[in-house]
Amino acid sequence: MAEERAQRRLAAIMAADVVGYSRLVELDESGTLATLKERRKQILEPLVRENNGRVVKTMGDGVLVEFASAVNAVTCAIEFQRRMQAANEGLADDRQILLRIGINLGDVVVEGGDLYGDGVIVAARLEAMAGPGEIFVSSSIYDQVRRRLYCEFDELGPHAIKNVVEPVSVYRIEPSGWGQHGAAKAPLPLPTKPSIAVLPFANMSNDPEQEVFVDGLTEDLITDLSRASGLFVIASNSVFAYKGRPTDVRRIARELGVRYVLEGSARRAAGRVRINAQLIDAMQGDHLWAERFDRSLEDIFAVQDEVTSKIVEALVGRLTTAPARNRPTDMAAYDLCVRARSLGLHTAGSAREAIFLLQRVIARDPDYAEAHRLLALNLWLSWEFWDQPIDPNRPRAVAEAQKAVELDPNDAGNRWVLGIILGHERRWEESDAEFDLALRLDPNHADAWAMRSDLIVLAGRPGDAIEHVRKALRLNPHPPGWYYWMLGQAQYASRDYEAAVQTLRRPETYRATSRRLLAASLARLGRLDDARTEAQLFMMNNPNFTIRQWAESQPFRDEELRRYFVDGYRLAGLPE
Repeated sequence: MAEERAQRRLAAIMAADVVGYSRLVELDESGTLATLKERRKQILEPLVRENNGRVVKTMGDGVLVEFASAVNAVTCAIEFQRRMQAANEGLADDRQILLRIGINLGDVVVEGGDLYGDGVIVAARLEAMAGPGEIFVSSSIYDQVRRRLYCEFDELGPHAIKNVVEPVSVYRIEPSGWGQHGAAKAPLPLPTKPSIAVLPFANMSNDPEQEVFVDGLTEDLITDLSRASGLFVIASNSVFAYKGRPTDVRRIARELGVRYVLEGSARRAAGRVRINAQLIDAMQGDHLWAERFDRSLEDIFAVQDEVTSKIVEALVGRLTTAPARNRPTDMAAYDLCVRARSLGLHTAGSAREAIFLLQRVIARDPDYAEAHRLLALNLWLSWEFWDQPIDPNRPRAVAEAQKAVELDPNDAGNRWVLGIILGHERRWEESDAEFDLALRLDPNHADAWAMRSDLIVLAGRPGDAIEHVRKALRLNPHPPGWYYWMLGQAQYASRDYEAAVQTLRRPETYRATSRRLLAASLARLGRLDDARTEAQLFMMNNPNFTIRQWAESQPFRDEELRRYFVDGYRLAGLPE
């Protein structure tokens, strides 16, 4: 029989092992082995999955992981070190588990599930060279990631490696990339598209009441840029996390995972508006474009369009003609709508306030599409989640969402709001069509990606739902709390209860209605006392909740999944 030809491929290889493993085992063999097993399960394996890697093998205190992408390999390694350092906090120095990691991009030989060859040898040698808590990478990795990740590198020069013909240039990743105590996160890889964050414009008016107007200007610029399919645009919620903080453009760009940043200021007074804006390449430190606009207030939307077109032209070329956005005809109506928009989607109280403001907007400007959309969304939330009467809120929500689309069919926000409302009306095909169109109109619309995950879970596809939320979180790294609600719901439906508990305990969502999912997740883990405590706390804010009413109201397409949710709520002690 002819000998089978070995398969070869290019791969990024991460080799990691524990520093001082023998000493740790000698101190406490069973404790060390149990801790290593737990950290592999809770830290390493989820990180490898998130970065599309494959654990090739574990060897006592070591692990070998394969990635198709150098960026994914480095991102995984940095976050691995960060989480291991965080897990060590509070432990005595002689009980801490410290890693050293080496990463190489090279040719490997595939035999069964194992890997051999120079690509693996170099990674293993780099690992042996690294010190406690360090990551060493080869020049092949450095060349691939240096313009794709915000990392600082120390060049250590060429090193001879046994059984490898040519010396290998070695680089050390600066540990500032993941923080001494795990406070910082691993850098986000840069998207393939030109990526941009619009920082909150500074209010240069003497009148602090103009703050809402200036914030609205920032949000509108983000919305306009987001419609350019050639750009990757960070959502407004994430950029507003930096409002009022010292501006370090490079750091902000690194944390948001973008290359370009727009910053500026606005002054509104005596019927005029003055806007200064500048576009910065945060990686190179270059100012690509800057301009000042001094116009009548009635020209504010023309200025927004002009700023958008100049940014797009600077980054990807001339802006293709897009349908004009529906704009208000009344500036007082615009101001009220911006105030309603700023309330977010947080509580029953904010929904009531938003509904009051939006009804005044529509009375002044009946054809203002955004006002109809926001009114629809708040009416829907009121009856669906916040114990408000179904009638007349439910039919009004449908009518207002349809009106918004009728007034501006090319606004992705209008489309996804109609999509989620139609989905909860069990008009699934129409809902799917609205979401599909929303994401074609604006592939950067983080809220649309996140909200669609709700309906995808109820259709019985939690894995797809998790991917939707992951996309939303990349576009919106500092999201509103309901993103984590959506993620926790998908993790619960995937039977990943530990992950669901971790997500739903995040402070952004912990005290929200998502608490009932936390109770069910704890119950599934057998932690019944904790589950029933969370169920009782949930009922304090949702006294009219019953499992039966909830189950009847939810648009499940998968009846087995409906029963699974119901059983979890019963197990947690929620009322029938």
